[in-house]
Parts: sequence; structure tokens; C-alpha cells
Amino acid sequence: MQRLSGKVALVTGGSRGIGAAIARRLAEEGAAVVMTYVNGEAQAQSVVDGIVSTGGQATAVRADNRDAAALEAAVERTVAELGGLDILINNAGIFPTGTIEEVTLEELDRTIAINLRAPVVAAMAVVGHMPEGGRIITIGSNLAVRVPWPGISLYAMSKAGLVGLTKGLARDLGPRGINVNVVHPGSTDTDMNPADGELSDPQRSLMAIPRYNEAGDVAGLVAWLAGPEGRSVTGAEFTIDGGANI
Repeated sequence: MQRLSGKVALVTGGSRGIGAAIARRLAEEGAAVVMTYVNGEAQAQSVVDGIVSTGGQATAVRADNRDAAALEAAVERTVAELGGLDILINNAGIFPTGTIEEVTLEELDRTIAINLRAPVVAAMAVVGHMPEGGRIITIGSNLAVRVPWPGISLYAMSKAGLVGLTKGLARDLGPRGINVNVVHPGSTDTDMNPADGELSDPQRSLMAIPRYNEAGDVAGLVAWLAGPEGRSVTGAEFTIDGGANI
């Protein structure tokens, strides 16, 4: 059963990893999907081609999360070409590293711009188009809750900020029947953090179930929140990390 038939979804950072898995899953559930990318045009087109080859509807649009005008244009294009916008997935992000003695102000500004400011900009752009029953789902991180190693202060800060944003937006948009939630993945098998990488064993050592997420695991949770079963869930955090934070 296609639970999202007739819905339109915009996924930022959909060319690879978790974003690509979310785009594919929402399309499988019946949504028409628009996904943004920055540099991975060939990867983004490959995701689109895969969705279309199985009967889905998808488009890739270049939009840098640092560029508010580009994000706003992606929203307007989605609405103009597909007739509306029901689901926003704020997925695009970066993973800066370095202790507080090592990071620069430029890295701080870039992290805030991409990981935190952009979801605000996207939400501002979509709410005028989003009907009752709309969904805003942001991809956070389990590192927003617990930081087990040094060197990830900027990343943890930016992801923790998404929790406050989610709860605030849930209050702002609840009277309009729009649900807002945040999903916190833990270690997930992608090209950025492969399950067989040199840092994978230390990450597994934190988990109650010592197994990396598949990107599709995260996508399945997002699809549930986007679907009809998630209609009463808003302002909530969902951690999917094998119990690393318990």
C-alpha cells in the first residue's frame, strides 16, 4: 500500500547516504520527490533514474544549503511543477571535526549555515504552501544528546539546536495541523561512515546492539512519521542508534 500517494516531498541533500535512502523510500510509498544536491549531480541523477525506473516520480535540483535564495527557489519550483508541498525533509548537513582549540570561525559559520540556519530557511519557505497534515522532519544526530569523544563540538552544537527548532516549530504549526519531528541517527553505514571503517569498532562498542544502521532503517522511520500513522506525533525526538545513548 502506498501510504504517501498524492503527496509531494522535498528532501535536502538527497544524492547519497541517508538522504538518498529517504528519497527512495518516500517514492516507494507513492510520494513525488524533489531532492536537492550541491556537487553530486551524477549521484543525484542516479537516484532519480532509479526511482523513475520503478515507476516513481523524482527530480533533482541543485541548491546549496548555504544559499537561502537557492533553497527558496527549490521550494517554489517544487510547488510550481508538482502543485504543492506536503513533506519537507531537512537532511543536508556537514560533519566538522576538531577540538575547540583547532576549529576556526569560518568553520563555525559554515556549520551553523548548513546544519542549523538552512532548516530554518527551508521551514520558512514551505509553511506558506504546506496544507493541514503536512510534515517537517529534520535529520539530527544522536550526538546532539551525548558526545562520547572530543573533536565534535561544532557538530553536536548544530544538531542540538535542531531539537529546540523542532519543538518550537511544533508549537507554531500545530494549530495548522502540521507535524514537526526530528530523527537522530547514530552510526549509519554510508560512504561517510562505513561499517567497516577504521573508526567503526569504537562506535559499535558504545551500542547495546553492536550493529550499524542501514540507511534504509532511518528512511523507514522517516516514512512512518511522514505517513498517516504519524499524525499524532509532533515535537518529538526519535533516536535510532542501536542503543548507543542508553
